[in-house]
Amino acid sequence: MALDEIIRHGFEFITLIEIIGTFAFAVSGAIAAIKSRYDLFGVLVLAFVTAIGGGTIRDLLIGNLPVSWLTNSIAIWSAIGGFILTVIFHKWFKEIQSWILFFDAAGLGLFTVMGIQVGLNADMGIGISITLGTITGCFGGVIRDVLSGSRPLIFHKELYATASVFGGLLYVALLTQIQEFWAQIFAILTVIGIRIAAYHFHLRLPKFSSGLSKDSLDY
Repeated sequence: MALDEIIRHGFEFITLIEIIGTFAFAVSGAIAAIKSRYDLFGVLVLAFVTAIGGGTIRDLLIGNLPVSWLTNSIAIWSAIGGFILTVIFHKWFKEIQSWILFFDAAGLGLFTVMGIQVGLNADMGIGISITLGTITGCFGGVIRDVLSGSRPLIFHKELYATASVFGGLLYVALLTQIQEFWAQIFAILTVIGIRIAAYHFHLRLPKFSSGLSKDSLDY
């Protein structure tokens, strides 16, 4: 099947990916807010911006205005659903960090594929589409970490954006080889697997050390 035919037939499952991905990121944002002892409004805000942050940046970059969540009630209700579920059941989350990891990895994989599909639908090149997928998958988590007072995972800890890029490359490579549904499933599971493996086995990119203390930097 040609690539343009694959793109045209991808909308139904992409809608499901958007629902699950938005929900997953909303849960990860809400859990991070609860961990940081935010009040109920703070939990709602962090859940929502985590869920829509990456997609908003992607839409602004490609001129897709108004940004998708402003005209898409599915995204809004998925985020609200994630917030409500977390508030109701947060006491059952005995290992908060484990739940953040799980929902963050799920959102990363789902949104990476969705972002790539948006790029392909907009007739962007493969490289740009993978970049859009990485932005869609990663930047909701960046906003969550900043607003919860943590250093963004993408910049200093285990493989994060790298998992998104690798999954994106796999997705594009598989699109013309197998059914789109299976290409999406394999790519999503690959991103999730790399992210969780990176966390448990401390896989990370090399870090730079300048030998300078923070106090010695004078700008």
